[in-house]
Amino acid sequence: MLPSRHFSVLILGAGINGIGTFRDLCLQGVDCLLVDRGDFCSGASEASSRLMHGGLKYLETGEFRLVRQSTEERNILLRNAPHYVTPLETALPVRSRFGGIVPSMKRFLGLKAKLNDRGSVITKLGLSLYDHFGRPFRAMPVHRFLGRQAAQRALPGLDPAISSVGLYYEARLDHAERLGLELVLDALADNPRSEARTYAGVCSAAGGVVEIRDTLTGEAHWITCNVVVNAGGAWIDEVNAALGLNSRYMGGTKGSHVVVDKPALLEALGGRMVYFGSADGRVNLLYPFKGKVLIGSTDIPVAHPDEARASDEEITYLLSVVREVFPGIPLSRADMVYSFCGVRPLPHADVGDPGAISRDHSIAEDKLPGTNVPVLSLIGGKWTTYRGFAEEATDRILAHLHTRRRASTADLAIGGGRDYPKSEAARARVAAELGALSRTSSETGERLLSRYGTRAKHVAEAIGRSDGRRLLSLPDYHVAEIGWIAAHERVRTADDILRRRTDIALKGEANERAKAEVEAIRRGEAAKVN
Repeated sequence: MLPSRHFSVLILGAGINGIGTFRDLCLQGVDCLLVDRGDFCSGASEASSRLMHGGLKYLETGEFRLVRQSTEERNILLRNAPHYVTPLETALPVRSRFGGIVPSMKRFLGLKAKLNDRGSVITKLGLSLYDHFGRPFRAMPVHRFLGRQAAQRALPGLDPAISSVGLYYEARLDHAERLGLELVLDALADNPRSEARTYAGVCSAAGGVVEIRDTLTGEAHWITCNVVVNAGGAWIDEVNAALGLNSRYMGGTKGSHVVVDKPALLEALGGRMVYFGSADGRVNLLYPFKGKVLIGSTDIPVAHPDEARASDEEITYLLSVVREVFPGIPLSRADMVYSFCGVRPLPHADVGDPGAISRDHSIAEDKLPGTNVPVLSLIGGKWTTYRGFAEEATDRILAHLHTRRRASTADLAIGGGRDYPKSEAARARVAAELGALSRTSSETGERLLSRYGTRAKHVAEAIGRSDGRRLLSLPDYHVAEIGWIAAHERVRTADDILRRRTDIALKGEANERAKAEVEAIRRGEAAKVN
């Protein structure tokens, strides 16, 4: 059996760790093949809390290196991807002055301790350290505190038992899946010798030849390479098994989230995220998300990542825990418009508390059976640190290839973040230009800019060349807009558009009518839409 293609590097898994490594390697001129059994960012990478955060809670376990890297990488992304990564003022409710000191000391020393009260002393110390670690590339203000009355004015309806609120900044990731896609497109533009294939899985490996089969067409390809990168996330051990390796690297936990349509809660947040420890010792969050409110998240061990679902129990918990912060704004199932669940790619660990498992990353190395081809498994990692983790992985791969790094991604704008307007006046001018290109309005131009960054120019031109029709089920989307996505953004299923190229599903709008319209456009049957 002859291989159909040789690549220097074969990357298995197109979540953010695999995509980040693909993008960095392509920048170095290394030819790579990136494959995933689903779409880009269709696993855990599309089921995160959608934050670029430094991990304030990791200070409690002494993971200072991770916090430092996280805050630095967050600030880099605020600069390189301003169309999708934006500052998010965050409120930390405080109920006491000295609460949590002893449990915090125990956790810092690696001892078991339930921490359900973080007083002002602990909070002040943590935020001061956080500001210190975030000094490089600082992009946001330092923390401050609000007393009881000021906190009530800032967050109307806040539990009166909350004595003060610490305010600091994190960053929201408005559209994680599109950021991943744009990294892939940038990589392919930099190195046309590389390829990226979705809906393609590893079937077998023998004699250094890896069989990749397209799950939609059944077409098979046989690949040889110098280095294999296993970026399968929670599925790393399963991918290694397909390669003929026996590993037990992963021990993921599932995290469920819900999106609710509750105007009173949205108004109470005032544009902020509330990040709080609940009475049961968990850490939860809620923040404004696409005109609604996102609530997360759980942290539950799961035997197999394919079995992860947002259970009724988790949904009930997430809806009810909000009452600990806003007791006068009850939530019910009727308020929920969407729920999602993903599995964190955490390392295997025999611990009773899932929250005690390190969120840091590491790289394990094996050999493809019967060869000297290294197989590097990317363990752990998260959206915030993906670029730094990819840089570490790339440097290790370059060493195996006996070549040197020639460029860094640290100062590289991503996709629609290039030439992004830096002021409100500049933003208004770009929105007006997009409105003129699309033959619509500045309001439409602003919507396109928010969705696609400066890549919106291509979408606007497509709309301008069309008859201007809109989807009946989704009137803020043009037929030509969906058509452009289908034609230019490596789409293979309607779900790719509904769940990852757009925020239609996240906003709870992926009903049967919308699915039918999008599928008709994807198939080139736009005439049937209206």
